[in-house]
Parts: sequence; structure tokens; C-alpha cells
Amino acid sequence: MVRMSDLVRGIVREPPAPKPAPAAPPEEPTKRAVVEPTPPVSLAATETPEPLVRVEPAPTSRRPAEPSEPSEPLFGELQQFLVEARARVNGGGFVWTRLESLVDRATTSLMGSPDLLWVAHNPAAPPGVDYVAFHQARVCVLALRLGVSLGYDPARLLPLGQAAALFDAGLWQLPQGLLERVDSLSGSELATYRSHPKLSADIVQRWSPPHARIVESILDHHEREQGQGFPRGVQGGGIDADAKIIGLVDTYTALTVPPSSRPRLRPHEAIRDIVKTRNDQFPSSLIKVLLSEISVFPPGTVVRLNTEEVGRVIAVNRNHPLRPQVEVFVDAKGHRLGTPKVIDLSEAPFLYITGPVGDDAR
Repeated sequence: MVRMSDLVRGIVREPPAPKPAPAAPPEEPTKRAVVEPTPPVSLAATETPEPLVRVEPAPTSRRPAEPSEPSEPLFGELQQFLVEARARVNGGGFVWTRLESLVDRATTSLMGSPDLLWVAHNPAAPPGVDYVAFHQARVCVLALRLGVSLGYDPARLLPLGQAAALFDAGLWQLPQGLLERVDSLSGSELATYRSHPKLSADIVQRWSPPHARIVESILDHHEREQGQGFPRGVQGGGIDADAKIIGLVDTYTALTVPPSSRPRLRPHEAIRDIVKTRNDQFPSSLIKVLLSEISVFPPGTVVRLNTEEVGRVIAVNRNHPLRPQVEVFVDAKGHRLGTPKVIDLSEAPFLYITGPVGDDAR
């Protein structure tokens, strides 16, 4: 059993010898690992431990299987489109049909393969990149993935993806350098920064969006469950549902690739930060979905096994997020292997990850 206290410490353990399953007729789908909060960390909906079960879209909402287009060019095209959108914030028309096509292609890609998710999850911004465009592209992809997991069909995903692609457009109108000092703002500068949801909503409203809720989702993306957000201070049911998804993903992506000089957090550290210090800001059900989609150890994470072997996560088992596929390249004695070996931890009950290791182990 995985305890939230272990997650907060950055250590995830699983029992090395699970009990044999008794013979019984199938009752329900495979459950996810239980996450049990321990004070002071808590998720309101998980005080009574229960399995994390993915909510899958109904079969009728899924598209027919299609070959996925290459993910890196698609993400680059989305990012370039948003760079070009910056030139239109002070006037000019907006090509909604092009953004609709990009969101539709991203949705198709995400329904067929996790590759686009991991491209967007890249922990480093390219040199000289427009940070706002890069950040919005990442949030768009991750928000769409959460929407798919929540059971949104393509028609419902479209306004979510469009809002997530443009939610920070108002930041382009803020003074140069303000975003880089976002962690140390006060007084009038803080008030200026907190105006950006309204600025973003006004910009997108001028572009005559095809869905009315896009503007509302953008306006509410910094609102929080207990009313501690801005610009309106609304709470709970008063916050647009898509804005809650965008707000959570915005927080996660800003922790992993921050706009300021603040050190970036690794994925498991960002999840731990959200669970430990921000769990009252977002619905616990959304935090569960984020945890199940991103996984504590996403592809590329270097981890240590209970055998003292070191390897790199190469794939996530969606039904067992704490038991990914690992390419082991250092043996138990610390010697680098000439030929790495691949272990699927979902099929190796006596092996488990004890935690991530530093980048110097690569």
C-alpha cells in the first residue's frame, strides 16, 4: 500500500510479497494504487481509502483508431501558432479554425498514444523560447489529457483545449520582466499581475470565440476552491469546471518549468508540493487524475529499485502508475551495464521503486 506520507517524503514503497489472489469470479476492473493521506496532508475525498479508478470515456465518445502523427512536430506547430497569436493581442483577427484543427489533432493523438503528453511534459524550455507560448502549449496538451481521462468526448474537449491554449494571453501585455519576478511581487506589481486573467478574457472576447464558455474558463483559471483565488474570489461550484482543470495544470507546469529563477521541481516533487501545500485549492478528484496521468515517475525519471539497481523509466503502466517499465543501466553493485535490461515492474511483484535519484546517475 502506498502512503501519502511516503509520497510527501519523495519515497514510494510497495510490499515486496503481495498475497496470492483468491480464486473468485471477476468483479470489477483493475484498481489503481491507493493513496492514503496522513495528517497534516489530506485530500478531502480520500480520508477513507479507496482505489483510484480511472473514469474512461464511454466507447461511443472515442474516435475510431487512427495512426498518430509524430508528436514533436505537432507540439512545435501548436507552440508556433501561439507565438504568432501574440502579434494579435493588440488588434487583428484570430484564426479560430486553425486552433480548432490543432486541438482536434492533439485530441486524436492523445487518445491513441501518450507520446504527445510526454513531449509536452519536457522539463526544459528551449533556449530563447517565448515562455508564455511554450507554457500555454504545455497546459493545452496536459489539460486535454486530463479531460480525456475524465470522460470528455471530442466536442467537449474542444473548448477546453482552446481555452487552455490562450488562458495566459494577458501576460503578453504585462511589463517586461514582471513574470520573471512573479514570486517576489508586492503592492502595485502584484495587483498588475493579478489582472492578467481579466486581460486574457478580454483579449479572447475581442477575438469572438466560437464557444461562450472559453472566456469564462480563462477568466476563472486562477480561482480556487476555498475562495482564495483571483480576480473575483469565487469558490467551489462558482468556478467554471474547465477553469479548474486549467488552473491545476497551470500550477503543475509552472512548478516543473517556472517562469522565474526559482529552481524547477521534478514531477514527483511538483505533485508532492500540490498535495502537501495546495490540496485545498483544487478538487481532490482532479488531483487524483493528475497523479494517475503524470505518474509519480514519468518517462525519463531516473529511479533506484529496492535491489539498489538504477534505471530510467521508459513507459508508464496506466493501471499501475507506481509500477512503470524501467530500463536498468546500473547493477546492484553500482556497475554500469554494457547492455541495459528492461523490467516491467507490473510483472515483477518483488521489485519496487524506492525513489528518484539525481541526474548525475544518468
